[in-house]
Amino acid sequence: MSETQVNQSLSHAILTDDYATQWMGIELLAVGEGTATISMQLRQEMLNGFGIAHGGMVFALADTAFALSCNPAEGSDETITVASGVDINFLKPGIPGRTLTAHGQRVAQQGRSGVYDIKVTQTTPHGEDELLAVFRGRSRTIPKPA
Repeated sequence: MSETQVNQSLSHAILTDDYATQWMGIELLAVGEGTATISMQLRQEMLNGFGIAHGGMVFALADTAFALSCNPAEGSDETITVASGVDINFLKPGIPGRTLTAHGQRVAQQGRSGVYDIKVTQTTPHGEDELLAVFRGRSRTIPKPA
């Protein structure tokens, strides 16, 4: 799949048994070769003691976009691509009730190693997207576990 697709019937093989993603209410908005866009509503149980997004929730959203960007939507019988390391920079607090969107994009691929950038935004009450966090993931393709 080389072109980004956006429609209601989107799916990705790794989401089938991803119960964390299901609990978070993540919606797949677009998926393509080396790219994915997802979103979720920031719910009360996703907040920290300050009443803003728990960093782990923002990280999990970005990490999911990373995984979807790294792996083919149809899956593979032979390999999986996993994180070998990541960095995240939190730029603004996530506000309860807002929609968070993560867009993942492949930056480089060399052999079994890749680099991906994920931008996490939140929609303001005026309908504007503001940058919440920037995540850089390093991937490694490995044989699929038995």
